[in-house]
Amino acid sequence: MKASSSRRGPRPPEGLEQVFGVHALESLLERGESPKVLWVQQGAGKRLHTIVARAESAGASVKEQPREALDQLTQGAAHQGVVAFCPPLTPEGEESLLLKLRAWQPATPPLFLVLDGVTDVHNFGACLRSADAAGAHGVIVAKDKAAPLNATVRKVACGAAETVPVYQVTNLARTLGKLKDAGVWITGTAGEASASVYEIDFTGPVALVMGAEGKGMRRLTREACDHLAKLPMAGQVSSLNVSVATGICLFEAVRQRQLAS
Repeated sequence: MKASSSRRGPRPPEGLEQVFGVHALESLLERGESPKVLWVQQGAGKRLHTIVARAESAGASVKEQPREALDQLTQGAAHQGVVAFCPPLTPEGEESLLLKLRAWQPATPPLFLVLDGVTDVHNFGACLRSADAAGAHGVIVAKDKAAPLNATVRKVACGAAETVPVYQVTNLARTLGKLKDAGVWITGTAGEASASVYEIDFTGPVALVMGAEGKGMRRLTREACDHLAKLPMAGQVSSLNVSVATGICLFEAVRQRQLAS
């Protein structure tokens, strides 16, 4: 039994979620949050001294572990010698989203990103990062057929998973209908659309819908859109990675809003 336990490596603390990588941990600490437990690779103390000291001063329990344990825990991902254990992120729900809209006070009109069927955690994390950079007010996803808000997403998002509100809803098409009732215009992206994304007005309240790579938006989601738009493709490829397309579309909204202000 002892040999079997050794092969499995040390057990991570229960009830906590891993956040790995130096940048992700630095972002966590800069926001004033602290991990409960910090695993640091043996022999990497000097290289990680500053970040370890900050985590310790914030109340984290620091433990050295062999690299094999960190590799096993992160399934071979680039952990950079440090894995933090934090309370898991919890998405908000539809009611929270609608309450936010009803109480809207910022001078800037709401800008939401909607991901319909994006299941790849790397794409999800990259979309969150772009949403944060563009100043989007939230990302809306469905409960089913959607990437989880897990450790890989948090690493790829580089802190955006903790700063951008994620709203997880049961029925995406129904939620889009409620957004329309609240005065938000729904723009979906589709390769067969006649209008370019550069022809769409993003200066008002907008929800930008990005479909799953390959399949695109689901039928009911598409029917809930006020407009459909496409990115003009001049080369031989017919589409872009969803996270790349998301960044382009969001920053077109940023460009228009800056010109209108």
